[in-house]
Amino acid sequence: MMHGRGTSDAAIVAVKPTNKAERSAVEPVEPRAATEGNAGRNRTRRAQNRASVSQALDRIRQAARQRKKERFNALFHHLSLALLEEAFFDLKKNAAPGVDGLTWQDYEADLERKLADLHARVQRGAYRALPSRRVFIPKPDGRQRPLAVAALEDKIVQRATAAVLNAIYEEDFLGFSYGFRPGRGAHDALDALVVGITSTKVNFILDADIRSFFDTVSQPWLVRFLEHRIGDPRVLRLIRKWLRAGILEDGVVTASDQGTDKGR
Repeated sequence: MMHGRGTSDAAIVAVKPTNKAERSAVEPVEPRAATEGNAGRNRTRRAQNRASVSQALDRIRQAARQRKKERFNALFHHLSLALLEEAFFDLKKNAAPGVDGLTWQDYEADLERKLADLHARVQRGAYRALPSRRVFIPKPDGRQRPLAVAALEDKIVQRATAAVLNAIYEEDFLGFSYGFRPGRGAHDALDALVVGITSTKVNFILDADIRSFFDTVSQPWLVRFLEHRIGDPRVLRLIRKWLRAGILEDGVVTASDQGTDKGR
């Protein structure tokens, strides 16, 4: 409490609120103001990060659109701290943890420091991919579908890398391709099929599937395919780390040069 030079101690005691009154009057106000200020700064920073990431990915898209045969030799720097943060917030908050045991909520605590550390490890080559945890989900026919649950930091870096690669390959894919593409899915493909067969004379429809594609795809050939467009060795090294990290099942880690496990 501020008082003038001539105010006596008795006067101070007479107008000074009790401890209980001080707590009720002051404590709810000051922390809330600080919290709202922090929340506002965080929202502003995230908006700036989103804008920065969007601009960077747009530049990649434009280059991919204009130069269809060009190999991208300098992509690694696009795995920025801002992109890692965007990748983190794009993850499912209720997803099962990987071998690290970390949930989305665990990592969110002290997020800025953790992401800064992850970014530093990625940039200097100290980032190490962990094996994925094997889980099984039932299929409609009664069989079990194997899935791989990646560690949280692996999910973050993978999603960030996928955003960079999507900016390139989305310019190469054909319009009638729907599988595993951002913003597209099986329902979109069915809608397109309905339009096609109702507006055009169709004599037959071929329904085909590649048996166990993800389980049998050749990893060396996958990397060779990527090398047609991706010339940055650091990005390719990251992808090889994930391919070689292996799967943890029943306490045993197994790795192979065949197959790419579907994750969740």
